[in-house]
Amino acid sequence: MSGDLPLSGVKVLDFSTLLPGPMASLLLAEAGADVVKIERPEGEEMRRALPKFGADALAFALLNRGKKSIAIDLKQPDAISTLTPLLKDADVLLEQFRPGVMERLGLGYRQVKALNPGVVYCSITGYGQTGPKAAVAGHDLNYAAEAGLLSLTTGSDGAPTLPNTLLGDLGGGALPAVVNILMGLLYRRRHGAGLHVDVAMAENLLMFPYSAIGEGFSDGRWPIPGRERLTGGSPRYQIYKTADERYVAAAPLEQRFWLTFCDAIGLSPQWHDDERDPAGCIAEVARIIGGKPSSHWRGVFAGRDVCAVISATLEEATADNHVKARGIFAHYVKSDGLEIPATHVPLDPQFRKPAEAAGYPLLGEHDHLLRLTDRNS
Repeated sequence: MSGDLPLSGVKVLDFSTLLPGPMASLLLAEAGADVVKIERPEGEEMRRALPKFGADALAFALLNRGKKSIAIDLKQPDAISTLTPLLKDADVLLEQFRPGVMERLGLGYRQVKALNPGVVYCSITGYGQTGPKAAVAGHDLNYAAEAGLLSLTTGSDGAPTLPNTLLGDLGGGALPAVVNILMGLLYRRRHGAGLHVDVAMAENLLMFPYSAIGEGFSDGRWPIPGRERLTGGSPRYQIYKTADERYVAAAPLEQRFWLTFCDAIGLSPQWHDDERDPAGCIAEVARIIGGKPSSHWRGVFAGRDVCAVISATLEEATADNHVKARGIFAHYVKSDGLEIPATHVPLDPQFRKPAEAAGYPLLGEHDHLLRLTDRNS
């Protein structure tokens, strides 16, 4: 992309901590925004996590690459006046406190709007700014549970399985925050005024089981755990163990893919009509797949449209030739002479800063932006 990045010149004040807000502001920063983290004098919690990368936590370094840091005690009487120049100049304010906390600090939407009518003010919370659960504490697992996602896939004992990603923080928080912030900036361009964006992680997870919810609303048929087409009830969307304790992730949903898959593994024609006896078909496919090692099936599937792959470890995934060819980990984060690949962000490369090694901010590294002569005054 020629010229400036999409968010060049956009100024973001980020009061958030941990994962949802920092991931959102990382995407904004990678797209060119000037992101300033506002931290407590002792720094946000993530700095103290393990393992370390340089002076701070690895997780902090990955999430805050290319940002700036100001350390200030928001409970001090002069905090708001000290921050006022930055508040007046900000295009976006991002915060992740429970409802009411920013207001008590003098930094609520109405208070900031009085200083800066054009600010796009984004609040990320578990349950939103209103409603009976607005003040309830929670984490990713709680949001997934209350959104019904844990009920869809169960283990052999019938209990829900732990999700392997922080779906609420990322899919319900960070990404919706970025989408709504960008819409807020477009709204401001059109109407000349900012607005308050309310991002609720728990309710945003209700987008993911859209089809199951639609069926429940339309004909009262709510999903049975482990029995639906995409949750274990079909041989066409299933995980099969190989002879060497690896796993085939098979998803030949469409008929043409399914028939090619059947041919590839040598499935008897009597099982090609998988709707006749889904459980029996699953068992027969499992028997066949379990009779050969993963190397055999990797060769069998190569070059065929079967929608079946060997489940990779994270180490294998990052070393994949396709990942390398796409330059997924061409960006680096650095600290104290160390460099490691930076967190991948879902931005088209033309909308992202060039591949380079960039650092993360030390605590209070950019206090000079407040023109402070004494950080302790």
